[in-house]
Amino acid sequence: MSDNEKKPHWPLSSLLVLTGLNLLDYLDRQLLAAVLTPIKEELRLSDEQLGMIQSAFMWGYFLTSPIFGYLGDRLPRRWLVAGGVFVWSLGTLMSGHVNALGALIFFRVLVGFGEASFGTISPGWIADLFPTAKRNNAISIFYLAIPVGSALGYILGSAIAAKYGWRSAFLWAGYPGLLLAFVLFLLREPERGASEAKVPASVPAEPKPGWSAYLGLFKFREYRLVIAGYVAQTFAMGGFALWAPTFLHRVHHMKNEDAGDFFGKALVISGLIATLGGGFAATAWQRRTGRGYVGMLALSSLLTAPAAYVAFSATDPLTSKIALAASMFLIFLSTGPVNTLILETVPVAMRATAMAGSIFAIHMFGDLWSPSIVGHLSDRWSDLQRATVTVLPVALVVSAFFWCWLVLATKPKSAVTES
Repeated sequence: MSDNEKKPHWPLSSLLVLTGLNLLDYLDRQLLAAVLTPIKEELRLSDEQLGMIQSAFMWGYFLTSPIFGYLGDRLPRRWLVAGGVFVWSLGTLMSGHVNALGALIFFRVLVGFGEASFGTISPGWIADLFPTAKRNNAISIFYLAIPVGSALGYILGSAIAAKYGWRSAFLWAGYPGLLLAFVLFLLREPERGASEAKVPASVPAEPKPGWSAYLGLFKFREYRLVIAGYVAQTFAMGGFALWAPTFLHRVHHMKNEDAGDFFGKALVISGLIATLGGGFAATAWQRRTGRGYVGMLALSSLLTAPAAYVAFSATDPLTSKIALAASMFLIFLSTGPVNTLILETVPVAMRATAMAGSIFAIHMFGDLWSPSIVGHLSDRWSDLQRATVTVLPVALVVSAFFWCWLVLATKPKSAVTES
């Protein structure tokens, strides 16, 4: 009997550990946005070059996610996830020691490489811990780490940078992950498909998907529509997450640390309420109609587009801040349902592959480009406000189109029964 088999499952403990690591994941990811201004000043970079640093993370993230998706459906997940946590933390730590653009780009690629392992494999691990009726709620709790971790990245990053310098912000964020990676070895990972209904022994097991499975994912119509809308939403979120604090600093003349503090606090409050509220409401809606998950995606995207337009076009600082907070709230309504749909629109044996395909698509065609595009337009027009309002709301309209199409393509089902 292996050490993994001897350990008890403890699904709630596993969920809490993975959620905590996901929080650290997003703290490291969004830390850069909080320290853009001091990095720009010390390294003498243009806005387009600042966008390139964020895009470098995305290159590391999306290029390696298919590899981890393939491995995550075959190899022990604890080893893959722990290795990812260690690597991204090392990349964050080393980002605080650079003196040139090229070195910073290299270490942000390394952060993306490590986070690709964790982001690709962890959701499938959680899906195997909880039955269908409880899965969306568990996934929503896991993704609570997005607003909380991101907010801590903005708040702590700007505060530490203001007091000790931007390099210290990366050092403080990097060390904890180097230690926490080893906590994963205290957990027992479940068998793949452990939470699904028992299949008679006479039914052959689903084969492990090969590399060709990535193309096969798109034969599932619901999966295609989920990903299409998610790509457009992620494009908008990439520009939003990187440039919003700098937007408040330049356009509305807030101090850099005050802009980061406001954005972080608004993010954590709106994100916590919306991620939990949207997730649990979508579960209840799904049980009644079978359209709860897709309905929440459509509702989120339809309302976010006009809120984002107001946020970036308003000349009054208070209106802009209220609309920014509202936009974040509305975006996070979709967090649990979109990730649940990615896992449930494909066969069980393809969950890590499906998550990897999603990560590849949303970053390859989404936020890999938006930070640099907004930065390029800002340099060209010498107007960050014009750049953000031209790009980001339009992407959200595209997202709404695909997710409304998904609602129309989803037939009502009988109520979901408790497992």
